[in-house]
Amino acid sequence: MRNLTFDEIEIGRPRAISRMLSRPDIEALAFAAGTFDAFALNGNGDRPAESVQAVSAATLIIHLINRQFPGAGSVVVEESFAFDGELKTGETIVATLTPVAKDGARRAVTIECAVADPAGRKLLDGRVVVIAPSVGVEQPESAPTEVIFRRTDALGRLIQRAAAQGAPVPTAIVHPCDRDSLLGAIEAARHGLIAPVLVGPEARIRATAQAAEVDLAPYRIEGVEHSHAAAARAVALAHSGEVAALMKGSLHTDELMGAVVARDGGLRTSRRISHVFLLDVPAYPRLLLVTDAAVNVAPDVATKADILQNAFDLARAIGIDEPKAAVLAAVETVNPAMAATVDAAMLCKMVDRGQISGGLVDGPLAFDNAISEEAARIKGIVSPVAGRADILLAPDLEAGNMVAKQLQYLAGADSAGIVLGARVPIVLTSRADSVRNRLASAAVMKLLAQAQRAAAAAKAAGG
Repeated sequence: MRNLTFDEIEIGRPRAISRMLSRPDIEALAFAAGTFDAFALNGNGDRPAESVQAVSAATLIIHLINRQFPGAGSVVVEESFAFDGELKTGETIVATLTPVAKDGARRAVTIECAVADPAGRKLLDGRVVVIAPSVGVEQPESAPTEVIFRRTDALGRLIQRAAAQGAPVPTAIVHPCDRDSLLGAIEAARHGLIAPVLVGPEARIRATAQAAEVDLAPYRIEGVEHSHAAAARAVALAHSGEVAALMKGSLHTDELMGAVVARDGGLRTSRRISHVFLLDVPAYPRLLLVTDAAVNVAPDVATKADILQNAFDLARAIGIDEPKAAVLAAVETVNPAMAATVDAAMLCKMVDRGQISGGLVDGPLAFDNAISEEAARIKGIVSPVAGRADILLAPDLEAGNMVAKQLQYLAGADSAGIVLGARVPIVLTSRADSVRNRLASAAVMKLLAQAQRAAAAAKAAGG
């Protein structure tokens, strides 16, 4: 790739470039132009859009000037565009750049610009003034950069919403004796999500903070001897009301959950404890909740009822007013030889009878029918849930864990995680979690804790 210098540019000689627009092209143009709503959702929030307003064509023109004509070293000093219509997936557009005047004193070139659709109608018409390069530069052709466009940035929005809503939640950070777990808690505190109480061996916590160059002066430390004691003390703090949530540090999950589910002094309720992954999948236009992928190994239908109710409560707490749950199986018909399909049918009837409340449910649904309206249409499935699921209820832990991890590692999903059904919400962090994932989990925890306190206050006022 070589640019054109001021002296090499010929007046009246156009440069035309054509391209068939793909959906990633549409998304890239909208992203660069800042018109997120134009492509994120197609009006009703049900599917990605196939077009973007023609204003995004200006991004294409500026890109061509900076990269190809004149190319590297160009500086756009003036621009004036008029727009009409939309850029649409599958259409071949033609962008034309025509130099019409040169100013030797400024080394400026005036370029007329147009972008036309297949019918020849101008989607963009205008001109730019460019300070052209004075030196020729050759650049090797590079492989295109892979960019993932998130249609919702749902977790980012949750973090912003939680940070701006109410006071930080007092949270016991259980055994924060490694860098990641300590810094994750401190970062959540800086965002106004939690007020951390650091529970663990004080000398180790302070040594970790010193190595990470973190000032612990603003934070309370509850010193105990070891990780088992840290779990027990954190649960006791939750019992006494001194904290309203727990966050796992550098101890084993079994240690923390053992204290949580202990029959004497634990945090059990009448509801079964379950876990939800919240996934922001680039290819899916809404936040996706997958449950249970971490706690209940082989749940029976009664346990699944609690798992579903926990998920409905969480979805409503984070702002999904009418969550739609798909009960997953390998097929979409009830087969007595496949227990998951029978459980799905029973769960649907339990929702009909009001035994589970707070959302819509359908099942059994295979994964494709749950998340793809097109797949559901082809198979003749008429359902308000099929293709639009907010919640995927897995048949067992293995299936749920595989679905969640595949969406994370193959589809580029951002994730958060929360444990439900205990007296307080619990964040189970992983060593593989990024700072963003830890913040997102803390944000979900804060929103859930606030919803639980509001529900408890309403119940007390009514009773």
